[in-house]
Amino acid sequence: MDKNAKPGSRTHVEQHAPGMGHMLRNVILGGQDGVVNVLGLILGVATATNSSYFVILAGIAATFAECISMAAVAYTSTRAEIEHYESEVKRELWEMDNLPKVERQEIEDIYRKKGFSGILLQQVVDKVCSRRDVWLDTMMHEELGLENPARGMPAIWQAVIVGVSAMVGSFIPITPFFFLSVPHAMPVSLVASLVVLFAIGAYKSRMTSGRWLKGGLELMLIGGAAAFAGYLVGMFFQKFHP
Repeated sequence: MDKNAKPGSRTHVEQHAPGMGHMLRNVILGGQDGVVNVLGLILGVATATNSSYFVILAGIAATFAECISMAAVAYTSTRAEIEHYESEVKRELWEMDNLPKVERQEIEDIYRKKGFSGILLQQVVDKVCSRRDVWLDTMMHEELGLENPARGMPAIWQAVIVGVSAMVGSFIPITPFFFLSVPHAMPVSLVASLVVLFAIGAYKSRMTSGRWLKGGLELMLIGGAAAFAGYLVGMFFQKFHP
């Protein structure tokens, strides 16, 4: 508690966990991708073969391929983002060293657009340009609109979280086929997957736009479309199944 706070007043303390945003995003990304992709696949195989063995075999093979693929994409995309940021840092540092007047003018233009003028504007520009790290950070953030991705979760951990989440998500549509016959497992798998997708979409939208119902329904419809596509493919190949 703040000792200088008046009696009866409340001190506002903000608590942020920068890494939680990255982790949540990666969990949602991997989970929803695993559910959607595997759901369409196993419903197609189930419709075509009516065999729990083939459904589980195809589902598990797709699960491992999916989690490895998603983890690799998460790692390479994060590394590419970091490398892009680092290249822009090098370019800005070169311009600060070789074109200081131009870069200073850019700082002045940035703060003029924010409403600063006259002596106050010059004082702000002098202050920013007096420290190399502040000057660079201002150029990266204000001019280029870039945030340092290295400050977030390391690329390898993002890959692990996405891969594990994809695996967990993939097993949601598969699990009913371990315990039920194909005709009974198919509707259970579909309903369970759609419910999970709705929950993921609703939570994601609630944390961003606040329109949780729309977000939940959108992701559920995407899963339904994948399931329907898999079902149609399965029906087509069912005609050729011996």
